[in-house]
Amino acid sequence: MENVNLDTRCLNMLKLKSNALLFLLLCVVSISFAQGNDFPPADIENDEGGVVVITGEVEYTNPFFTTGVTQPLVLLEDQAGFVDRNEYFTFPIESQTLGQITSDFYSSPFTYSIALPIEPQGTLRDVDQDNGEDTGVMVFAVAYWDNTWGDPYLEVRDQSGGGWSTAYASTRISENPETLREVVGGKLLIYAPDDQQGFPSGFGEDGLLFTEDDPIVGIPQGYTVVDLDSDPFTFDRSSEQSIDLIEPEGSALVDFSDMGYAEAFNAMVDMMKNEYAFTEYKNIDWERIREKYLPRFEQADEDDDEQLYLESLAEMLWSIPDGHVAMSPLTDLVPVFWREHGRGIGIVIQETSDGRAYVTTVIDGSPADDAGIEVGAEILEIDGDPVSEYVSRISFIWGETFSTPHNRRLGQFRHAARFSEDIDEVTITFQNDGDDPVTDRLRTEEEVDSYFATFEDNGLTGYELPVSYRLLDNGYMYVAIYSFFDDRALTIQLWERMIRQMNENDVTGLVIDMRFNGGGNGFLADQMSAYFFDEPLEVGNTGTYSKDLGEFFFDPRGVRRMYLPNEDLRYDGPISMLIGPSCASACERFAYNLTLEDRAAVIGHYPTAGLGGSVNDFLMPGGITVRYTIGRGVDMDGEIHIEGTGVEPTILIPITTETLFGDEDELLDAAIEHLDDEN
Repeated sequence: MENVNLDTRCLNMLKLKSNALLFLLLCVVSISFAQGNDFPPADIENDEGGVVVITGEVEYTNPFFTTGVTQPLVLLEDQAGFVDRNEYFTFPIESQTLGQITSDFYSSPFTYSIALPIEPQGTLRDVDQDNGEDTGVMVFAVAYWDNTWGDPYLEVRDQSGGGWSTAYASTRISENPETLREVVGGKLLIYAPDDQQGFPSGFGEDGLLFTEDDPIVGIPQGYTVVDLDSDPFTFDRSSEQSIDLIEPEGSALVDFSDMGYAEAFNAMVDMMKNEYAFTEYKNIDWERIREKYLPRFEQADEDDDEQLYLESLAEMLWSIPDGHVAMSPLTDLVPVFWREHGRGIGIVIQETSDGRAYVTTVIDGSPADDAGIEVGAEILEIDGDPVSEYVSRISFIWGETFSTPHNRRLGQFRHAARFSEDIDEVTITFQNDGDDPVTDRLRTEEEVDSYFATFEDNGLTGYELPVSYRLLDNGYMYVAIYSFFDDRALTIQLWERMIRQMNENDVTGLVIDMRFNGGGNGFLADQMSAYFFDEPLEVGNTGTYSKDLGEFFFDPRGVRRMYLPNEDLRYDGPISMLIGPSCASACERFAYNLTLEDRAAVIGHYPTAGLGGSVNDFLMPGGITVRYTIGRGVDMDGEIHIEGTGVEPTILIPITTETLFGDEDELLDAAIEHLDDEN
């Protein structure tokens, strides 16, 4: 073993001692002491005195990797949590050596550089398995993170509760449930404070790192990179190291785009048959789906017919009763819309809670306008059938999928006055306010104004901040959370600013408007709800398919928890929360959390959208991206609690004509009334 300090010490002894035998004895003792309790020395490669700088690339294919990220980090991640198998270890701030991102983070791959401190401040762990009490070593992985809360360093919420990286790190992590989160490859950076420490040179017979059967070697003082993919491990002391971070198989984008249409369809069904989260819950027969649609994809291959392929794929996906299932882009499917729904009569019809249907929009100059149908008219029949029965038969809804019956019903009513290309006329029985019923035969025409009008009832511009708040005239705070998909750091800054101002000014009530929040990051939603509790509640879990087990697996470490902010950022006043059928996915997680301990009154005309799982995307031929649900969300009793039902209002406000045509916001009024009662 090359060791400058040892050679120098022995030379000094030679000068001081003329007795050769004594010199030899002292050198043997010195060598034994320096090698750390007789461990064989590690075989060092490129000994340039230790690592000084690390550079590398981070390649990502996952489409959600950059979503909401504005403060990305690459840093040295303290691995004491993994050494201890402490899945809630939070690596201390002083251990976090931050690197620099040296290229465009939003273009994969991006590059990074970390200049190592002379002496790091990581957590020492004795890993030589000799049952002695040694100083130990610091063990680091290079890892990607993003910062959402607080200063530039990562706190417990940034670390998702602690542990160690399982993705986009220099280490490769097992996805097998039996060895879940075990380090099985990649590279570690270690730092020894002296030359008397031991470190594993292999995984041992059990295939695990930092366990009793590890073979141990002595390591030199300073930084060393350990390559866990060689047998035995390679110990590299090059001053400049290149370490690329690893995107795990479970995070990488699945790509069927180079396959033929039928081959890609079969691959998609094979994957979704295993990985789709709610197959049994929704009684989906994947083999029946394959039997029905495969001939169309084979025909598309034979005829090189991309349009047939796209329409078959869309029809198959839109038949799945899950609001998360989608495909994009839809540009080449516009002809399907025109064929199935392209004709209209220029009205929008909405249903009240008692099953009646009213016209809420009339397009100027449309057939309905020419027939004298007015806003507020009740539609009694369409083509001789009562409206309710007619609408119930609408089966094809372009571009939309639904998890709940109430959202599907709303979708059917959006298409109640839409007609296919082969329908030139339709009979409408209507009754304007104060008049007798009239039955008239109306022509249909190609028009989309009335279709788009069904989506134009929220007043949003698309330029809203993710969190927007104001003080109401009665002294209550009103906040709308429009997205959990936006800039996460900005979202938290706005959120905490509001909470702080509320507490400083003794605001006595809060209205949270979730009606137009389409979801986003579920962890962010969970942690934003934590600002209203004094206990770190457990709120649920998510199961995903395990290839090793051949079934869905719920990791106990995956239990979703709220991590509490500082006490001065918690609000304990009464809360009214407004929901609606457009509150979906992560929005519903936030809404559900506030039902715990009856923390908020939940006010709405309908339940939320009922999207109770996490999603993944994959690529299909023709530049198509398909999204489907891979995570099965459950409550703490293991029951599916959002998918297919949504979060129910605790104060249900019926849809009436006053709702449809009045100037007041009935839900906001009910929210204020609840706060008045609480105060």
